[in-house]
Amino acid sequence: MLIALMMGGNHVAARLAFNNGVDVSTAVAARSLITALVVAGIVMSAGVRPTFTVRQRWVLPAIGLLIGLQSLSIYSAVARVPVALALLAFNTYPIWTALWAWAIYGQRPERAVLIAMPVILFGLALALDVLGAASGLGATGQWLMIGVGVAFALTAAATFGMVLVLTQHEAADVDGRVRTAATLSVAGVVALAGVAMQGGFHLPQAALGWWGLGALTFLYGTAFTIMFTVLPKLGVVGNSAIMNVEPVFALVLAWLILGQAIAPIQVVGALIVVATVMTLGLRKR
Repeated sequence: MLIALMMGGNHVAARLAFNNGVDVSTAVAARSLITALVVAGIVMSAGVRPTFTVRQRWVLPAIGLLIGLQSLSIYSAVARVPVALALLAFNTYPIWTALWAWAIYGQRPERAVLIAMPVILFGLALALDVLGAASGLGATGQWLMIGVGVAFALTAAATFGMVLVLTQHEAADVDGRVRTAATLSVAGVVALAGVAMQGGFHLPQAALGWWGLGALTFLYGTAFTIMFTVLPKLGVVGNSAIMNVEPVFALVLAWLILGQAIAPIQVVGALIVVATVMTLGLRKR
């Protein structure tokens, strides 16, 4: 639960940074590279000697590129729409995971996933207010306001779903710490390329922006480090379900810190999405 809270806080802190001059590439570069250095330090202190197969030597950089794209996309979404809505759209990743597993490895989606898909999409439609009823803008006005941000969030979900599939089938036997350090290093390089393309780092223009940049880096890196301790004890299934309360934490934090609020019907949609994804994660196998 603490990890979910910190991950939600990371995205709220990111919005603070974006509101004060930081751009997406700068935020992703700071977050990814500093976390990669911390995890690499943990790997070295533990005396882990990484070994890779020939296939893993090209799969891990590919996963890193996807994580870089996912990070840039989710932060781009957070910069454009309310944090909770961006994370709810991102929470469609179980659907994308099932689709990628079917497309790449021929694994038909489980019956529970097929049942959950329309429920998740229904909850997401309520949360995003796709018809513009809660906002009073109408469907066209609502999508002019949130369309680009939602597209970025769904791109993040799609790429993260592919990351999960590739990791499970191609890199599951690589030490989790080594895998994280390697992939985040590549993600950081992707972000640095974005920084170079836009003419350099866009650093905060106010003290609040520095607090946001520092907080997003600290919260993200610390949450990942704690996860290394929790994951073996809790198990992947339990961990994935609990992590899906992140949008709820983000909703509360964004309301308290950023003043972002959504209509009651959107809260109902958010709870439908979170509850359905948690049910998928907690089901017996």
